[in-house]
Amino acid sequence: MISCGLIPGCRLLVTHDDYSMMSKLPREKTSVVTILRDPIERVFSAYEFSIEVAARFLVHPNMTSVLKMSNRVRSKNGGVSTLEIWPWKYLVPWMREDLFSRRDDRKRNGAPFGYGNDSYDMEEIVMPLHEFIDHPVAVDIVHNGATFQVAGLTNNSKMREANQLRQCVITHQILGKYVLEVAKKRLDDMLYVGITEDHRESATMFANVVGAQVISQLMASTVNKSNTSEQVPAFSNSSIDTTGVQDNNSSTDGSKNEKMTVGKLMDTYGTCISSLRSSQSQRRTASLKRISPANFTKEARRHIPDALLKKIISVNSLDMELYKYAKGIFQKQHQLMEHRLQNSAAPEKWQVTLTNIDSSWTLIYYLIFTFLIFFICFYRSAKRRISKIKI
Repeated sequence: MISCGLIPGCRLLVTHDDYSMMSKLPREKTSVVTILRDPIERVFSAYEFSIEVAARFLVHPNMTSVLKMSNRVRSKNGGVSTLEIWPWKYLVPWMREDLFSRRDDRKRNGAPFGYGNDSYDMEEIVMPLHEFIDHPVAVDIVHNGATFQVAGLTNNSKMREANQLRQCVITHQILGKYVLEVAKKRLDDMLYVGITEDHRESATMFANVVGAQVISQLMASTVNKSNTSEQVPAFSNSSIDTTGVQDNNSSTDGSKNEKMTVGKLMDTYGTCISSLRSSQSQRRTASLKRISPANFTKEARRHIPDALLKKIISVNSLDMELYKYAKGIFQKQHQLMEHRLQNSAAPEKWQVTLTNIDSSWTLIYYLIFTFLIFFICFYRSAKRRISKIKI
């Protein structure tokens, strides 16, 4: 995800592109944030999702029908489809052709008596996971994909030399340590680094660290546009009240205002992500029915041989190291956020305490001062009376 866009007025760009995208952006005005996934989970996700999306096309009788339909939809639809996003624009077509090929084989040779119980090794239906792991396409795109993505060396890179460099690293693995160091340096320079496995914590931290700044900038921008003389309030990391921020439908006279806080930002995010997960789950279920009895579940993953899991770890050694490094950054960010949140409340309480103390001492000083004046006046009056008596 990259803030500061490619077109005028664009402030936020969310992308699957690699870090080479920075060459198209004003570096001095751009902040980069990212979220990394456990490398093993990332490989499973790439395998399962590419099959899931490819299976949606099995409603067609053949690939010719698929291509005709795709061209019609692409010409009418102004949005962005999965087939236009890296790495799916490479993985899905590859897996789609494989699914159609296997289906055609079943039609010619007849369905087997049984398919077995391992969804990740059901070759009559889908490409087995072990075949996927060893395939040149996965080697080029999937393995160590996070490291190459952060380093800007994917097969979708904006750098001319990216493919040559990546292939050199794949061939001579000892060179991988240099790419890894580049990726680590990039993470160090990013505004924020999240972890997919700590999704809720990552979202909360992002809202407090980055969301607070965005809301603050939005508030300042709105105030400047409205040409008001009101002073923008100071924002803390824990609570942001942007009274006066207008939505897109409000007028510039401030007649319709909307409060926005980090808490409300998280509530909105929670509603959005819940709805998204529900719709994705429904699409996944409908899609996987087309390749039944293959079904990718957490239970099915538990039956994957340890040797295959070890191989996934081995061929993704750069990603394993980068993920470990990212978790360290994430932990430091968490500690820093906690420290800031604790300190953001302390000055307010301290100020209130000081105000109360000042008010109390002011009253005491006033009473003492009044008593001294009264005592001095009384002392002088008594002294004059005594002097008269002596005379």
